[in-house]
Amino acid sequence: MAKNPRDGSGVVIIKKYANRRLYNTETSSYITLDHLAAMVREGRQFQVLDARTDEDITRSVLTQIIMDEEARGQTMLPVNFLRQLIAMYGDSMQAMVPQYLEASMDAFRRNQQQFHKAMEGAFSGGPFAEIAKRNMEMFEAAASAFKPKGLGVEAGSKDDEIAALKAQMAELQSKIEKLG
Repeated sequence: MAKNPRDGSGVVIIKKYANRRLYNTETSSYITLDHLAAMVREGRQFQVLDARTDEDITRSVLTQIIMDEEARGQTMLPVNFLRQLIAMYGDSMQAMVPQYLEASMDAFRRNQQQFHKAMEGAFSGGPFAEIAKRNMEMFEAAASAFKPKGLGVEAGSKDDEIAALKAQMAELQSKIEKLG
């Protein structure tokens, strides 16, 4: 059994009562499955215990969170994958499946983190940043070549337009960084 979160173990104990309510012992408050999903996304460790029996029911609660996400249209589990997973129950290889799936997800997560780091590097001074800068300069030159002349366009307005475009580029770059 996991230790109480107040002793420094870092694992939050969640009690599930017969009325299906979840009680977070760390915050001394009732929570929902959405709160638990947020904790997972934040990397928080928790253990769900049946309040009456102290049985660890974390696996079934996590499965319920997945079911709720799938029901909301946040589908990630293809039907063929689910069928193959069900077919593995009772198979002689069943004992190996959890370790295989866990190792596969760990590898996927590492690849995802490397991809995010590469994207951050690409837009913050790397070779792609220089290409984007040159493309922007070429776009500005092309746009100015097609501007009608003699329509009262002041010299300062071109600088204002460039400044506005640069601000938009900076805003887009910060949005990309937030996604990473």
